[in-house]
Amino acid sequence: MFYPAKYINRIIFVLLLTLVPVSSWSKEVDPFDTNRARLLGHMLQQQLSGKHYSQKPTDDALSEAAFDLYLKQLDFQKRFLWQEDADKLTLFKDQIDDSIRRGRLDLPLSGREILNQRITQVQELVTELLEERIDPTVKESIETDPEKLNYVTDLQEQRERWRKIIKAQTLSDYIGLREDDIGVDDNGALLPIDDETAEKLLLQAKEKVGKRTNSRLKRMLEETPQDHYDRYLNVISHAFDPHTSYLPPTSKEDFDIQMSGSLEGIGATLREDDGYIKVVRVIPGSAAARQGQLEADDIILKVAEATADAVDITDTRIRDAVALIRGKKGTEVRLTIKKPDGRQQIVPIIRDVVEIKETFVKGTTVTDEKSGQRFGYIKIPSFYRDYSGKTDRNCTDDLREELQKQNKENISGLIIDLRNNGGGSLSDAVSVTGLFIKTGPVVQIRNGSGKIRVMSDDDPAVEYTGPMIVLVNRFSASASEILAGALQDYGRALIVGDEHTHGKGTVQALLDLDRFVNLRGMEKYMPLGAVKVTIQKFYRISGESTQEEGVSPDIVLPSRLDGLESGEKYLDNALPWDHIASAEYQHWQGAPENTADLKKSSADRIKQSEDFQEIISDAANAEKRRAETRQSLLLKDMLAERDQFRDELKRMPAHGMMNTDDDEKKELTLDEKIADDPYVEEGIFLLLDLISASS
Repeated sequence: MFYPAKYINRIIFVLLLTLVPVSSWSKEVDPFDTNRARLLGHMLQQQLSGKHYSQKPTDDALSEAAFDLYLKQLDFQKRFLWQEDADKLTLFKDQIDDSIRRGRLDLPLSGREILNQRITQVQELVTELLEERIDPTVKESIETDPEKLNYVTDLQEQRERWRKIIKAQTLSDYIGLREDDIGVDDNGALLPIDDETAEKLLLQAKEKVGKRTNSRLKRMLEETPQDHYDRYLNVISHAFDPHTSYLPPTSKEDFDIQMSGSLEGIGATLREDDGYIKVVRVIPGSAAARQGQLEADDIILKVAEATADAVDITDTRIRDAVALIRGKKGTEVRLTIKKPDGRQQIVPIIRDVVEIKETFVKGTTVTDEKSGQRFGYIKIPSFYRDYSGKTDRNCTDDLREELQKQNKENISGLIIDLRNNGGGSLSDAVSVTGLFIKTGPVVQIRNGSGKIRVMSDDDPAVEYTGPMIVLVNRFSASASEILAGALQDYGRALIVGDEHTHGKGTVQALLDLDRFVNLRGMEKYMPLGAVKVTIQKFYRISGESTQEEGVSPDIVLPSRLDGLESGEKYLDNALPWDHIASAEYQHWQGAPENTADLKKSSADRIKQSEDFQEIISDAANAEKRRAETRQSLLLKDMLAERDQFRDELKRMPAHGMMNTDDDEKKELTLDEKIADDPYVEEGIFLLLDLISASS
């Protein structure tokens, strides 16, 4: 949730629930100015201490949290810094709070100096290593989890670490070249290759890796003191909570891009995460959503323009990564991504503007062949509202119209699909809830001083009164969680899906720091940028927060994401779950009371379902891969792993999560998309159980 500062006093009317909105300025700042930096640090500390919801003091505890984040962002993968460097920087661990108040810049400037020295050293090592032959038959491995690595202690250890890095990347590129240049058979298996051609491709792969690595190291050395200082301020902000951040005055972008449809690119919200560029959300109706393979929590490793060589964007500033990913409508960008389970794949996306129609409510009806009963299905991709006044189109009116249409078809039950819905307009989350209840509170909003406001539905009209199932997953967030939580608290619907929703229950406001400059002569340091600061927290009408824990479904279904540490509670410094007093509300008459029986019948069906058993197996395999963080550098093993991933991908149907290439070409109808979706099928079975129990 996010607002510009001028809207803070009327937040509840214009609240937009987005995971990581994008916003910054267009005017370029002058080269690094220490006086400007001191002013900026002072103002940031002042605004965070005074405006943040938690009202955390700027003390040693905050300093230590900020330092841990600083060291991680400086060299998360532990490829550059030595242990002695980390020890030297650790002297600043409890001094950040004092430094920012006194205008001292020691840590970010020292960190930059040390890192640049090590990058220059690595450049020499890489040059040497690229001259050496890579032997793909040697049985060895590399640790891919930085948390399991220590910093190196000498030059030989660093050389060995980079030797394995280059070998791993070379063998990976070699496999890609074999796919592109030699080809695959009808089953996707690599075609045979002779030794001479294999050696030639191996050399080509190493040349690509060398070019990409040197380019990346050069970019890192080109980062200015201001770049380092901006990231230093950002980690101080993140020490308050993961959604509080400093936004430097770079390029201006609309934070509600997902509603405007004006961006020519792939249509995904990204953020920097420990040296990686991570996908936070794929915007409904975007090029990435239509292509279907890019998902939240994917890490983008490399970016290539069509068939051009890929650029490694690890340790790249997000604005530079975005500049590579964006492009003109109709052009192709190829993203090398890493899935949360460790799989890597290349995702080709044709850049395009967001198709607004794909963000709108869509509905259809499904007839159960055995009982002959008809059920409604409605997909809500986001909680949209056109605030520009051009169309006045909004989620509530569209849903009301679809419900009225389905009521005329005499549906016996209804499925509302909120999977992958990252949020949108809070007012629509409230009014959509009102379509299913008479009147009453929907959500409680608390600010840092403890003041609570309750948003309610005051319209007694109910558009649908029958049994309901709401489908959710880990990427159902913000407004989705408010709707699902309210319907669950009222007993109005059965919530079904992943073991928890995302868990973002906070509100952010954007504060332009220039507005707070009140000393004469300080104007010369503008623009200073902005701070996006968490100012409020959401609570369900039951009094429970939606923060961190999200909404726990009444019935949990197997998911390919089971075991994945995805959601608010896995983010550094996330605000904790808590609760306040319950609002006054009345349960829906006829609320399901036999959830134990429903859970048992659902579990019995899951055991008999081939689709769900396959999902359980895939989740177990993925969890096993995540635990096995050592990657073999034996080419034979890497080829076998590639074949295993290929086979799993072929078996992996969309199930409401992604489209295949064939889906793209055929532009499937909504009926076709849900025809083989086991979650929708189980939703219908649960509706039948609800009807049977009430009869």
